[in-house]
Amino acid sequence: MSAVPAHVGTESQEGRSSVEHTVSGASAGSAPATHGFQPPSLVDMAAEALRRMIIGGDLMPGDRVVENQLTKEFGISRPPLREALRVLEREGLVRQLPRKGAIVTPLTLHDVYEIFSLRWEYELLAMRLAIPVRPSARLDRVHAAVAAMQAAADAGDEPEYGRRSFEFHLSLVALSGHHRLEEAYRSLQLQMQLCMAMNRRARVDEDLPQDVGRHRRLLELVEAGDRAAVEHELARHGDRTFLDGIEHRLDGHTEVALTWLEQVRRAEEG
Repeated sequence: MSAVPAHVGTESQEGRSSVEHTVSGASAGSAPATHGFQPPSLVDMAAEALRRMIIGGDLMPGDRVVENQLTKEFGISRPPLREALRVLEREGLVRQLPRKGAIVTPLTLHDVYEIFSLRWEYELLAMRLAIPVRPSARLDRVHAAVAAMQAAADAGDEPEYGRRSFEFHLSLVALSGHHRLEEAYRSLQLQMQLCMAMNRRARVDEDLPQDVGRHRRLLELVEAGDRAAVEHELARHGDRTFLDGIEHRLDGHTEVALTWLEQVRRAEEG
């Protein structure tokens, strides 16, 4: 756990209050301090607040991270904020540019092609291995993921909803009982959440409870053991809305990415 720099001790009371407010659930309702418990540092809380802003779509790929704005919003000084940015840089969510500062890691069209085509192949393989699901107790994790999505939707918590949505898809992959496949899928988490944030912003006509409904329908098809219907639903699951006109918003066009995009659109029309 990152230590709070000594010179920011005078800000810790006010600064913690501000950042804890940004990080949902960071302090509210937590149990009384016990022996050996170390509360999150300013760096930890600022890093989590930034993660939520990125995953929730408040900061989009390519957006500049304005330090002056965030120090005021979080109520902290620059040293812990910069350390938090270094944490996110190691996670791949933020990139530091010479003389320009930090930006949210941008995505190119080729990046999106690689992320989605790989995700699609992982999910298809998982469903082919998983359906029919045996033993049925494996479905408990998927039901728990849907319940967590519903709770986040009811709370209107977009960043938490994004995390729970990924956990739902990960739990579907886990139905295969193939641990290496599950770990490979998990490695895409942060990159997929960047895409999910872009997709949620694009689906302005759909609220979170409606999105939960789409995931429930997918689970029902899995439980019914209809592999063809599951594959059909996955292909039209609604997680590609942001691809509409994406070639005009993202750089990094490659022949293979443009060909893939055309294939996706033809499949959706069919």
